[in-house]
Amino acid sequence: MSSQVFEAPRQGLNPRQAETVEKLLVAGLEELRAVGHEALTVRTVAQRAGVSPATAYTYLASKNHLFAELFWRHLTSDAAPAAAGDSATTRLQATMRALTARIVEEPELAAAVTPALLGTDPDVARLRLRIGAEFLARFEAAMGEQADPAVLEVLVLTFSGALLQAGMGLMTYDEIAERLVSAVAVILRGH
Repeated sequence: MSSQVFEAPRQGLNPRQAETVEKLLVAGLEELRAVGHEALTVRTVAQRAGVSPATAYTYLASKNHLFAELFWRHLTSDAAPAAAGDSATTRLQATMRALTARIVEEPELAAAVTPALLGTDPDVARLRLRIGAEFLARFEAAMGEQADPAVLEVLVLTFSGALLQAGMGLMTYDEIAERLVSAVAVILRGH
């Protein structure tokens, strides 16, 4: 099973391998949209991609690895918009809204990624760190010169907790967007 993290450019993969990975990821997203995360298997993704299950498992350690990879690609495939605003609070609120809007664009993936990221698979763990680093980088960019490491940590924890709440069905992603906007105002009060 693979311990590679797929991202462009696909370093370490020859063109044929990169094409196979791309076919698997495209098929994985199509399968996820068609049957949902609970019914999806790496075997059904392999069948949809036109490759053998053994080939699929060469690149995808598990369906959780697939979901984490798809989420990473979805999150980073759209350049982070420059948050406009006069204050760090306004910019962070815009960043929170933009991130949640991006996640909502793929509801099946949003539902799949929460339990996937909680797994212990080493491939998922590496992607989980990259996803967290992406959140941190976006919050840091929004805060600009006012970026305080302690505040950034609280923002990442708040955002991750809100995603977990939505993933558990305790609120919708639209609801977390507005709650995050309020949380940013509270966190940055006095900063």
